[in-house]
Amino acid sequence: MIRAYKFLLRPTASQTAGLGEMLRDHCSLYSAALQERRDAWRHTSKTTVRYGDQSAQLKEIRAFDPERQGRWSFSSQQATLRRLDKAFAAFFRRVKAGLTPGYPRFKGVGHFDTVTFPKDGDGCRWDSTPHDTVTRVRLQGIGHIRVHQHRAVQGRVKTITVKREGNRWYVVLSCDEIPAEPLPLTGAVVGIDMGVTRFLTTSDGEHVANPRFLQEMTDELAEAQRHLATFPKRTRQRTKHHRAAARKVAKLHAKIRRQRLDHAHKSALTLVRDHDVIAHERLNTAGMTRAPKPAPAGDGAFLPNGAAAKAGLNRSILDAGWGLFLAILANKAESAGRTVIAVDPRNTSRTCPSCGHIAKENRVTQAKFQCTACGFAANADHVGATNVLNRAGLALCDVA
Repeated sequence: MIRAYKFLLRPTASQTAGLGEMLRDHCSLYSAALQERRDAWRHTSKTTVRYGDQSAQLKEIRAFDPERQGRWSFSSQQATLRRLDKAFAAFFRRVKAGLTPGYPRFKGVGHFDTVTFPKDGDGCRWDSTPHDTVTRVRLQGIGHIRVHQHRAVQGRVKTITVKREGNRWYVVLSCDEIPAEPLPLTGAVVGIDMGVTRFLTTSDGEHVANPRFLQEMTDELAEAQRHLATFPKRTRQRTKHHRAAARKVAKLHAKIRRQRLDHAHKSALTLVRDHDVIAHERLNTAGMTRAPKPAPAGDGAFLPNGAAAKAGLNRSILDAGWGLFLAILANKAESAGRTVIAVDPRNTSRTCPSCGHIAKENRVTQAKFQCTACGFAANADHVGATNVLNRAGLALCDVA
């Protein structure tokens, strides 16, 4: 299996400055490579510049600018050029599919936050001081940086990524050859129904509350964003107070993200420990949170389409983090030897588990289900979870 480990870095003041310079120089390389591609295509010859052409120029670039580009790992600079090449490949793939993708953009220094080292030992070294009790990672041009390693690393370290989040620095290890650690069988199966009022409901009738981290932080976040809005959006150099206001907003969003991630990990771990088979709806979160298109009514007016209410629902769905939770659940289940089944979500909340009658009228309210055919009544979320489990059983029978 392949897994990623993320650890907090504890750099010194000089190392923090060096990490910032590394991001700045890689950002400069990325922007210069993007500009070269744009200029070559705008030329009358319509020349296409590819990764191989730009990678071949790195040796000359490093020799011309030894104090900046020449300081850093050659392999990490190649990874930055591959990053740009992947952006163009994704752009042309969406164009061919008939979509309307955005053209690859220039990235400001404040929005270029990651540098990848493709191989452990090439410009970087994980656990670079094994004789020391403190774990460190060595980066070319910076030195040995202390790592807050809160868990053991298994498998073989393949790639190392340095990432900046706000004023914190992290190292992300991508490892393969990680052995599975199957948990003892429990003999239990469960279906789950994701929701907004409740985070999830199981077919056993248990409810997990929706913590609504974004909603809980709304007032504080709104105040910070209003303060940030008092400063000009486009300026050559931010003032000290402007930078502090931006850091405040970023800090609040980072806290919400960490809380949501922690809740998803704990909820998924509980399900994986207690059940052998877990069934859930195959949710298209991107489609569910898409804004409704306005319908023109003539004379520049538009028909009402409930956009305001839909925006509130979209915000609640994204705040719950369904996609994040399901991805974590799948990873933990694979590691523990559990089975996760995604079923068709259509009519799971409208189908009577007693008689199989399907009708919109069965869902009386958000919380109440009552079958119009046989009179069966129960909690609507519990009914949805039960139908999910039943469909998973049919899917297992078809496979068998």
